[in-house]
Amino acid sequence: MEVLTRKHYADIVDSWIGKGNIIALVGSRRVGKSYVLKDFIQRHKDEQDANIIYIDKEKKAFKDIKTKDDLDTWIEERFIAGKHNYILIDEAQEIEHFEESVCNWYTEENTDVIITGSNSKMLSGELATLIAGRHVEVRIHPLTYSEFLEFHHLPDSDESLMTYLTYGGLPGLRKVGLGSDEQVWAYLTSVYNTIMLKDIIERHDIRNVPFLNNLAVFYADTTGKLTSANSIVKYMKSQKENVSANLILLYRGFFAEAYLLDIVPRFDIHGKKLFESNEKVYWDDLGLRNLKAEGGMDSYIEKVIENSIYKHLRFLGYEVKVGVLNAGEVDFVCTKPGKTVYIQASYIISEQSTREREFGPLEKIRDSHPKYVISATPLLTTRDENGITHLSLRKFLKEGL
Repeated sequence: MEVLTRKHYADIVDSWIGKGNIIALVGSRRVGKSYVLKDFIQRHKDEQDANIIYIDKEKKAFKDIKTKDDLDTWIEERFIAGKHNYILIDEAQEIEHFEESVCNWYTEENTDVIITGSNSKMLSGELATLIAGRHVEVRIHPLTYSEFLEFHHLPDSDESLMTYLTYGGLPGLRKVGLGSDEQVWAYLTSVYNTIMLKDIIERHDIRNVPFLNNLAVFYADTTGKLTSANSIVKYMKSQKENVSANLILLYRGFFAEAYLLDIVPRFDIHGKKLFESNEKVYWDDLGLRNLKAEGGMDSYIEKVIENSIYKHLRFLGYEVKVGVLNAGEVDFVCTKPGKTVYIQASYIISEQSTREREFGPLEKIRDSHPKYVISATPLLTTRDENGITHLSLRKFLKEGL
């Protein structure tokens, strides 16, 4: 199958070539890191001086590369002095002490190293201190709505948007196709089970697997709601399940390490400080979230819309926090260097009470930073209301802010 270029990531990776840094592509399994590497190969293989050395630890052909010594031997046999050597290692964390090897090779003249990994702790262990300050991380997200349309040859329509919100943006769905609901959910189940088994259960030797699964369901059902370890303890007790707050925090951390979930803290907008308790949880992929949620789309569409807005903000490069005001909550406080944006997420704004709930908190913020309400209100594209931009979900997911 043709490898489609995800231009956003291709441009980022190419911009770091030749600048003396290890390039680390990070993100959940099946999110498309491997295809970013394969696309890099397609785009650079015909360069006159290119020598590409590619290792994919998920393929049988590379099963014997288990340690840094194995890795060094493989690379040395294929390294060509005088060429521009591109060393690409997919799922590098599967190789013991890989950090020592890549730290040696990336210093070779005219050599670039690109690695991928499915665990956020891949570059934060003791050995990874070797890489500290010598690498740049590029977070690979599931397909954006625009990429989803391109991958599946779909028109931009309300029906396509609902398909995206339902199935999510894992690139592998392109091969599965969207014609069979049963096959789509079977594929998503397989991906979810792989992440849980390889990146959480086996990696951390989890014993209480039933509770781990119950916690994932809880986070699916409470997407976008403020939660704390203590509130989850109380809920679990009501379900006849006794667990400690420490266990919840531990397992939640494992979900985040595997890039299954993102943990978003609260931020005091007026006091300009983070709160230490309560946070919101959003899923990396909408399809995996819907897979674990109880009920149908009509019962949780608002949660999915809010999650989709959060994910696109992260794709756009914003750091995102939950805003707290005396007058209420602002869904997202979004920051980049030199830029701050406030955003409320909503489903449909058709009644005055809904408008007051969504626009009210933004109107209470007394600074000049841009403010948006993003909703799926029918026939809406863009509208300005008292200095607050009311933006349609489809327009935002296609064009950004």
